[in-house]
Amino acid sequence: KKSEQELKDEEMELFTKYYMEWKGGKKCDNISYANIPRFYYRLPAEDEVLLQKLREESRAVFLQRKSRELLDNEELQNLWFLLDKHQTSPMIGEEAMINYENFLKVGEKAGPKCKQFFTAKIFAKLLHNDPYGRISIMQFFNYVMRKG
Repeated sequence: KKSEQELKDEEMELFTKYYMEWKGGKKCDNISYANIPRFYYRLPAEDEVLLQKLREESRAVFLQRKSRELLDNEELQNLWFLLDKHQTSPMIGEEAMINYENFLKVGEKAGPKCKQFFTAKIFAKLLHNDPYGRISIMQFFNYVMRKG
């Protein structure tokens, strides 16, 4: 007579064998599946203390890196000063405007953290029916505050 564990092992072997036959072979023939990167990692269990500590530490490092990318109050004030200094006349009512040429000048002077905001794509996104091809300084500054 076979023990209970031997019966379970045999059952698992048979299941694996029949499942693989039903699935269509031992390995998938399509090589491209091997190139798909892994995107899901299970969360560590409560008893996996080392893995939990590693997860906490990596999250903290990630958040620190992201916070260093954010503009601080002084950098925002400097950006506003530069935008105001390079505004392009005429004003529309009370709203200061800036053209693309001056927009690029401000981008060069604003510093490395601001560089990501001074692209043609962002300028075009904020451009709204201005006859002189300008964007609102206030709208751009608000965009930077929301995204940065």
